[in-house]
Amino acid sequence: MNKLLVLVVLTVFAGQLYALEATEATEATEATEATEATKVALTAEQKGLQIVTEVDRRDTGYGDTQSDLKMILRNRNGDETERLLSMKILEVIGDGDKSLSVFSKPRDIKGTAFLSFTHALVADEQWLYLPALKRVKRISSSNKSGPYLGSEFAFEDLTSFEISKYQYKFLADEVMNGIDCFVVELYPQYKHSGYTRQIVWVDKERYIPLKTEYYDRKNALLKTLENKSYKQYLGQFWRAHEMLMTNHQNGKSTVLLWQNYRFQNGFTARDFDRNSLKRVR
Repeated sequence: MNKLLVLVVLTVFAGQLYALEATEATEATEATEATEATKVALTAEQKGLQIVTEVDRRDTGYGDTQSDLKMILRNRNGDETERLLSMKILEVIGDGDKSLSVFSKPRDIKGTAFLSFTHALVADEQWLYLPALKRVKRISSSNKSGPYLGSEFAFEDLTSFEISKYQYKFLADEVMNGIDCFVVELYPQYKHSGYTRQIVWVDKERYIPLKTEYYDRKNALLKTLENKSYKQYLGQFWRAHEMLMTNHQNGKSTVLLWQNYRFQNGFTARDFDRNSLKRVR
């Protein structure tokens, strides 16, 4: 093959290669732009749901937990009362979790037990065992906004989080205490909730809630929950070891200090039936 013909062939091949690279580059650019356009196209409601769904996904699969808890109640004057209890939780895939809390101190409420079945689409089921009366009392749906044994936590604050219980709206990106956060608004979908809405600050890196503001039925700020001292377990699951609930309307607060987390204890549904309330005495 003469040199002229070789030169022509190489020139044509180079042109085809350049055209192919240009086409691939154009397609890659268009794909990137399409992805960015999809991100931009998300509504505030869709983005809020997307964030909360990821929070839920990362905390799914722990099986069960057992832990010890100190509850510190403070009145508006700063006087403190302490309570000790243990808590067991059974994860229920496809429905809400089951939990059993048993108080050991002080003596006047020793043996008091609280059993909760959280549900995604129907009202939660909750029972309270009162040793002084030696009876199990079912907590009505309309009473779930009431205080849990004199604390600033309501009964509904102590049930597991289920995505379908709320509607969501992304509000903003915000830095809180040096941590990049998503700010998401939650609207309760069950009529007996004591709240009109909640605003949650979610750590962008770990997808854990750092702070929650609760607004009452008049849409006034009622309480703020701060989750602190997080630790990771089993290489995946984050748990706050300090939770501070401050009531802005009555000046009271409650601190929960968690200790001795144990995962995957082999609990079954039988450990969380109504009879289990009496067996813990």
